[in-house]
Amino acid sequence: MTENLSCVHGTSTVALLGDTIGSLLDRITAQHPQRPALVVRSQHIRWNYAELHTEVERTAAGLLGLGLEPGDRIGIWAPNRAEWVLMQFATARAGLILVNINPAYRSHELEHALNKAGCRALVMSRRFKSSDYLQILAELAPELSRSRPGELQAARVPVLREVIVLDASGNDETAATCPEPATDASAGSRPWRDIALHADVDARAKLRRIEATLSRDDAVNIQFTSGTTGTPKGATLTHHNIVNNGYFVGESMRLTEYDRLCIPVPFYHCFGMVLGNLACVSHGACMVIPGEGFDALTTLETVAAEACTGLHGVPTMFIAELEHPRFAEFDLSTLRTGIMAGSPCPVEVMRRVVDEMHMSEVTIAYGMTETSPVSFQTVPGDPLQRRVDSVGRIHPHLEVKLIDLDGQTVARGATGELCTRGYSVMLGYWEDPARTDEAVDPDGWMHTGDLAILDEEGYCRIVGRLKDMIIRGGENVYPREIEEFLYSHPKVQDVQVFGVPDAKFGEQVCAWVRLRDGCRATEAEIQDYCRARLAHYKVPRHVRFVEDFPLTVTGKVQKYLMRKTMVTELHLPSADSAD
Repeated sequence: MTENLSCVHGTSTVALLGDTIGSLLDRITAQHPQRPALVVRSQHIRWNYAELHTEVERTAAGLLGLGLEPGDRIGIWAPNRAEWVLMQFATARAGLILVNINPAYRSHELEHALNKAGCRALVMSRRFKSSDYLQILAELAPELSRSRPGELQAARVPVLREVIVLDASGNDETAATCPEPATDASAGSRPWRDIALHADVDARAKLRRIEATLSRDDAVNIQFTSGTTGTPKGATLTHHNIVNNGYFVGESMRLTEYDRLCIPVPFYHCFGMVLGNLACVSHGACMVIPGEGFDALTTLETVAAEACTGLHGVPTMFIAELEHPRFAEFDLSTLRTGIMAGSPCPVEVMRRVVDEMHMSEVTIAYGMTETSPVSFQTVPGDPLQRRVDSVGRIHPHLEVKLIDLDGQTVARGATGELCTRGYSVMLGYWEDPARTDEAVDPDGWMHTGDLAILDEEGYCRIVGRLKDMIIRGGENVYPREIEEFLYSHPKVQDVQVFGVPDAKFGEQVCAWVRLRDGCRATEAEIQDYCRARLAHYKVPRHVRFVEDFPLTVTGKVQKYLMRKTMVTELHLPSADSAD
């Protein structure tokens, strides 16, 4: 009987949307032209839907006026800003494919992303936190300083032609009237404001012709992710994927045009651009951006000042907000909903979010980039306990089954690998059919690699991972990527990377390193080597130098034994692994 098997199908009386991202914005703007659409406090921007629509059209036409063509890939390497939102909607209108580049990326990762996706253009900030983006790009493409805008020819990023640099101060009047002088690093780039100058009559006419040809099944977005082996893969998503996922996420949150959602989570990830931006736009709600990156105090100030009704975050963000010494100063009584995702939420934290932050309808969501991303989500009517011991029930119009190692669906209550099928499954990994076939089987099932349990009521609980992915503060860290990078260190003979428990971030990265004969190194040396070229959250927090690794009789490395050793050495509470 199928009722006793771990398979569920999300039924709904609401049909899937047939919109492209552009037609969605057209429709919502026609319905709510004067409703607030976007607030970016750090840039002093407050646009209603009519104003947002105008800015998106100008940007889309300007990109085409620069010579970009439908199907071209354009990277965005920037934190949360108004321009990010404009790029999300403008590229979709112009038939371009937006490539999300993590603001924490360093040269090694940037080079891979630009070349893997074949980016013809790159929109980038000048700097963010400790990263000097212009300097990083100058090291990667020194030819930029000798190029004319739009004519870059660089040996290491051969497809890249156009570099567009955002104003250091955002889009305010000071930045427009007193732009920063060009440096050697940016001499071959063009400023963001130049895009609007190319939005002439011909470019706008071209935009209209292109929009008429777009299909909801066209690729619109590439997001980099990876399994435990190999370099990051470009999950390729369509209009249909992310428009519908954003819409049904918003439905689970009961969003309306009167909601104002505070979005401190990053746009480069589905959490920000789908669960945040598209969930809002599909319901005529307002996107409220507190700052370029997460800051607990700024987020609290924004929620209070803007009377936000929703707030997104990973558990560590909510913990930081709750524990901020000025927390009690802020009136958060307008809050009611939001999403907590990225890693499991402790029950006491959830209780405090409900009681002290007034988020009685906060939801938990589960998914992966390759499924646009959400497959399971709690709803406001679910008991609090179900919002902490599960990730909710299946989303509308999706199927999920849990399978054993032989591919057979397991019984309810048994553990199996979670597989998803339906509108949300990606087109595939960009120009990587072999790895696509490994992830999506011939019947259309996306194999997530996550181990889960479905109960009799259809609630899903994630209990572990088939692979050894580390989740550090909501960021997915893939051991094999770090291992392959550390192999480039001249002193490293072999390396194994795994996660160990951490009270603040959930997990921390740990590396066991075998050095080459006659070599010596310190923990700081290995960390500094990573820090120079990898995102900060991938830098091993713990490094141990060993003579060998624990192996099975067949020679397979036993990472769970390494983890247990580190738990004992570091006096951690438990390994909490799925091995």
